[in-house]
Amino acid sequence: MISELKALFDYYEREKGIDRMKMVEVVSQALLAASKKSIGPARELRIDIDPDKGTIKAWAKLLVVENVTNPFEEIAVDKARRLKKDIQLGDELDLEVTPKNMGRIAAQTAKQTMLQRVRMAEKENLYEEFKDRTGDVVSGVVRRFDKNDVVVDLGKFEGVMPSRERVPTEDYNPGDRMRFYVKAVEKDSSRGPEIILSRSHPNFVRRLFEFEVSEIADRTVEIASIAREAGYRTKVAVNSVDDKVDPVGACVGLRGARVKNIVRELNNEKVDIIRWDSDPDKFIREALRPIKVISIQVDAERREARLTVSEEELSKAIGRRGQNARLTSRLVNMELIIEKDEHASEVFEGQMGTAVHALEQALGVDQETARILTENGLGDIKTFAYADVEDVAGMLGGDLELAQRIMDRARSGAADES
Repeated sequence: MISELKALFDYYEREKGIDRMKMVEVVSQALLAASKKSIGPARELRIDIDPDKGTIKAWAKLLVVENVTNPFEEIAVDKARRLKKDIQLGDELDLEVTPKNMGRIAAQTAKQTMLQRVRMAEKENLYEEFKDRTGDVVSGVVRRFDKNDVVVDLGKFEGVMPSRERVPTEDYNPGDRMRFYVKAVEKDSSRGPEIILSRSHPNFVRRLFEFEVSEIADRTVEIASIAREAGYRTKVAVNSVDDKVDPVGACVGLRGARVKNIVRELNNEKVDIIRWDSDPDKFIREALRPIKVISIQVDAERREARLTVSEEELSKAIGRRGQNARLTSRLVNMELIIEKDEHASEVFEGQMGTAVHALEQALGVDQETARILTENGLGDIKTFAYADVEDVAGMLGGDLELAQRIMDRARSGAADES
């Protein structure tokens, strides 16, 4: 036990950097609990450990009495005076009670508890070293999984990436070397201090830009806001404090080199770089490019913007499962209400109705047939010159006879016009 203690002290001090006296303290407490089983419920037990040699001595504080009724708490005065001549009744005597063999169970219990507490002390050491590194990006190797959490080897310490901080499109395999964002160093964890890592946090992207873009590192270009759906898409709004520096160009880099490095680290997550503007109207338009926004009504007090786009671009503006609208809303810090331009739709329907009516009159067909032809690009009799009768028949449900009749009338009408 003594040699094991010394070896453990030496190892953890050398390899883990844990203070030797802190180890002595936690081991003393562990051995005190274990010793009560082999020594007995003494009135007061004390464990002394030599930090250099690893030697252990157990001491019991006994009350000096005339007649002993509880040998675990008392000692007879005549016996006490053989150990200390001037001791008196009612005094307390420190008596060494170190067993020759503390017992296999006591030793094993002490060792297990000691290792557990030393690990806790190691984590305390971890906290002291990492407490100021929240927000940093660190490199580590995936070691194992603890349920759904990823345990990462950071060299001297281990970090944990909880399942909620993982990127849903990424795979993590033991041995993979990756970069991680230090989201927090939690001291009040049930498992002791922990380094909480993340690859899904928006600030992970922010730090990657700081590494890749020197203009961001020296604060010439600032990241005004970030909106991210990890694994799929990130929108980054940038602004330059120097009018001579293009913030978007600085972030993209020559031939896109800078942003490509970031996209590679993010496993091909799409990254949009947007020019920030203090004017919400302009900022929203920039954030939605290349979609053309027809009109925007901004309610600054309610942090809300109502915008209209063409019917053709409505689905693009909203995005798949609403992703583009959500990200843009977070980026500009406003609720966005995206609607199709009803006026444009009305104008289009009016033009369509006029074309259908004209074709109906020119070809002598019913309104439904005229609408089908118009919707398929044959809204003027002149366009039939480039049409094929079989294609027209296909538009009309395969009616070749009707298609031929329409083609003949269209050619006749076109000839009359010319």
